[in-house]
Amino acid sequence: MKSSNEQLKLIRWGIIGCGSVTEIKSGPPYYKVDGFELAAVMRRDEIKVIDYANRHGVKKYYTNAVDLIEDPEIDAIYIATPPDSHKYYGLKVAAAGKPCCIEKPLAPCYKDSMEIHEAFEKSGVPLFVAYYRRSLPRFKQVKDWIDNGNIGEIRHIDWHLSKPANSLDVSKNYNWRTDKLIADGGYFDDLASHGLDLFVFLLGNVKTAHGISLNQQGLYSSKDAISACWLHENGVTGAGSWNFGSNIREDKVEIYGSKGKIEFSVFDEAPLVLNSSIQQQNVLIENPRNIQFYHVKNIRDQLYENKAHPSTGLSATHTSWVMDKILSKI
Repeated sequence: MKSSNEQLKLIRWGIIGCGSVTEIKSGPPYYKVDGFELAAVMRRDEIKVIDYANRHGVKKYYTNAVDLIEDPEIDAIYIATPPDSHKYYGLKVAAAGKPCCIEKPLAPCYKDSMEIHEAFEKSGVPLFVAYYRRSLPRFKQVKDWIDNGNIGEIRHIDWHLSKPANSLDVSKNYNWRTDKLIADGGYFDDLASHGLDLFVFLLGNVKTAHGISLNQQGLYSSKDAISACWLHENGVTGAGSWNFGSNIREDKVEIYGSKGKIEFSVFDEAPLVLNSSIQQQNVLIENPRNIQFYHVKNIRDQLYENKAHPSTGLSATHTSWVMDKILSKI
């Protein structure tokens, strides 16, 4: 691997589904990270895809995803569509033999996630999944505290996430995030997947998980209230509750150890709090403007330098298994 950025052969990326998530959070890193170029974008609405391409300086655009996947001038694909289409597009990218990053969750269920993962394993090209919190500096700090024994042996992790119904929920207008055919767990699929995947990164794989899930409000077809408990393979216990019809928004994680406790938020840029018999720290680590920047940079580091990426098809498939266990789907 040559060290000079000028000596890198550009990897030309294409994005399938250049919607709102790609405007700031995830799209710009694919042309800001050294060695990458955003060479093409796809959206079914031609007016919107042309507008996106013009604003982000992308030379090529498509309204058909297969045409983008099969473009010989595109080396790698980022799939940023709703989860129910991930399998369809993912299998086509695997068949084309191109590296791929897929938005989270990898698929609406464990079975489909496994099929996608196995397709990329068979093709011999890497699959990354946009669980970008594994790459963020704020959560790497939490992992350092755990791995360095700052709170002793880890005993238990607890997470509570709640928020009120939003205006779209109350209107009962269509939202794919709360359509049970796409996301049976509703916002749990979209939001809790981030935290559960992060906990696996921090504490290791989950051995077993159980949950209760239901729809309390009747505003949409998917679930809106979930409670769960789980056991990590290393003996750490876990518990979580997620309610999307509460009167207040709250996001609080507590990790208990034999010598202290760590507190943080999964989604809020709140301080990380370490309180133990060894030391006390209150640290605020801000996220980058393009929140997937470090995730995409780590993709570059694997493709060019063979440095292992923390979020792969295998790790994301395990997260899908945990979620299906909590929702009693398996």
